[in-house]
Amino acid sequence: MSNRTFTMIKPDATSKGYTGAILDQIIKEGYSVKAMKWTKLTTEQAGLFYDIHRERPFFGELVNFMSSGPIVAAILEKENAVEDFRTLIGATNPANAAEGTIRKNFAASIGENAVHGSDSDENAQIEGDFFFSKLERF
Repeated sequence: MSNRTFTMIKPDATSKGYTGAILDQIIKEGYSVKAMKWTKLTTEQAGLFYDIHRERPFFGELVNFMSSGPIVAAILEKENAVEDFRTLIGATNPANAAEGTIRKNFAASIGENAVHGSDSDENAQIEGDFFFSKLERF
């Protein structure tokens, strides 16, 4: 089990000015930020990041959305990071998310669900490597 996970604050949340409040909630839950950057994905980069979903019907819409505005990518550290972070962000559909979760507080819909969180230790490593070099991690 790794103590690191990866997250992205998505374009819907950054455009609404929720970045600071989301980061504040993450830090208050005991996570420390080990790498972070504000960036904008190209459609090609978004397609590569979400390649696992290439055959799914929503792939094109997802790529267009994720390249529509700036995101904040971050590597977070805490004991049991991946599992605990999935609990903190809540269900993909904010209508089904538990009270107090990030998606309940900041997401508008299944498509505009404010944040991404890695679903496994392996994917956390892969996703972190997509955005950050070894020199950008602390």
